[in-house]
Amino acid sequence: MATVITDRSSDGSSPFDKDDTGLNRHVFIACMIAALAGLLFGLDIGVISGALPFIAKEFGLATHTQEWVVSSMMFGAAVGAVGSGPLSRKFGRKYSLIVASILFSVGSLGCAIAGNPEILIVFRVLLGLAVGVASFTAPLYLSEIAPQRLRGSLISMYQLMITIGIVVAFLSDTAFSYEGQWRWMLGVITIPALILFIGVLMLPRSPRWLALQGRHVEAKQVLALLRGCDVSAKKELEAIRESLKIKQSGWSLFKSNSNCRRAVYLGIVLQVMQQFTGMNVVMYYAPKIFKIAGFASTEQQMWGTVIVGLVNVFATFIAIGLVDKWGRKPVLKLGFLVMAAGMAILGTLLHMGVTTPVEQYFAAFVLLIFIVGFAMSAGPLIWVLCSEIQPLKARDFGITVSTATNWIANMIVGATFLTFLQVLGNAQTFWLYAALNLVFIFVTMALIPETKGVSLEKIEQNLMKGVPLSKLGRK
Repeated sequence: MATVITDRSSDGSSPFDKDDTGLNRHVFIACMIAALAGLLFGLDIGVISGALPFIAKEFGLATHTQEWVVSSMMFGAAVGAVGSGPLSRKFGRKYSLIVASILFSVGSLGCAIAGNPEILIVFRVLLGLAVGVASFTAPLYLSEIAPQRLRGSLISMYQLMITIGIVVAFLSDTAFSYEGQWRWMLGVITIPALILFIGVLMLPRSPRWLALQGRHVEAKQVLALLRGCDVSAKKELEAIRESLKIKQSGWSLFKSNSNCRRAVYLGIVLQVMQQFTGMNVVMYYAPKIFKIAGFASTEQQMWGTVIVGLVNVFATFIAIGLVDKWGRKPVLKLGFLVMAAGMAILGTLLHMGVTTPVEQYFAAFVLLIFIVGFAMSAGPLIWVLCSEIQPLKARDFGITVSTATNWIANMIVGATFLTFLQVLGNAQTFWLYAALNLVFIFVTMALIPETKGVSLEKIEQNLMKGVPLSKLGRK
């Protein structure tokens, strides 16, 4: 049973009673610990970029083996994402995060001491399981403990922590690259993983999960702790109990209702679009791309990778500023256009030959423009749309399917890029991604709804009426 910690003065009043919707210290600490899972998520995405060249050299890896070292984590993440729903429902959000932190710790340490590529791939799959569980559970936990007024910003903080984790991984890789210490690159992630494990032990249970288990007294105690006000806790618990009357029946609804299937399929399409922009090719193989662009030294390649990560972080704020002003579709179309132009120009430069320093830096600049295009559009907005289009009774099922699709498509991208370079050539590979981004503009125009300012209930109502997908945001 949760222990209620109070912050009351000598007259019995609480500093939180005046504003029970605010961010008190209990909520803040809980959110920071949960968001640490996002940092680990980003660290494990970014770390392989700098480590791979040294791993390939030490073990003498062929192209396909390098691709499996990269993509094995995405395979594990897909499995973890599918299994995290049942795990989270049965054991709770807190214990799911504990499982993720243990997997992060064991996986990171195992990668660092791996004596051959096969063992390395096994532990990369283990890390993927951790990423899959964390990517499902941490945002869910945050949404269930955050005050309603701050829910969007706190979940956005989790997304921001992922991009920060990628940058930190790139910086760490750069620091260890001077002596080629790839084992330290992979193993140092054990430290934040252990911090996450210790921190999660101190977290309260999710009040929504407690209510789902019929443990209403404990749920009210946790809410009183998080809100600092018994009256507010009672009201919120009543709202939770009312919402739980809507039972999740995703699989049966998917089988019986064609409109539900449309939403799930659209979520799949959205995630495939996000991954086949080519963004994660840049994340996983940035040093390789900078080498292709003419930056010969390891130092240049690694610092170029750091700049990629920083641009990814700062460009995410463009999406935050535009999504509720311009809407989803305009920002997506602009982002796909920018990414198509970036990949097309980069491919053309590589086709003509990058020889002078001016050409090299222009190629790097074009790559960064591509990063901006992704971070301001498809990066965050695909996740927003996937959460908005699913009917309420099938929301858990639909989001689980779209999350698993994301990781499967991610794995395909990671497992094919080096092969494409060998078979198609450098320029043709980037032209291929440019063409895909152009196709995605037309897919956005034909299928993607504009959901700005439209309630989830209205979107669901339109979906179940059979309104065309592109018109689901119709008011």
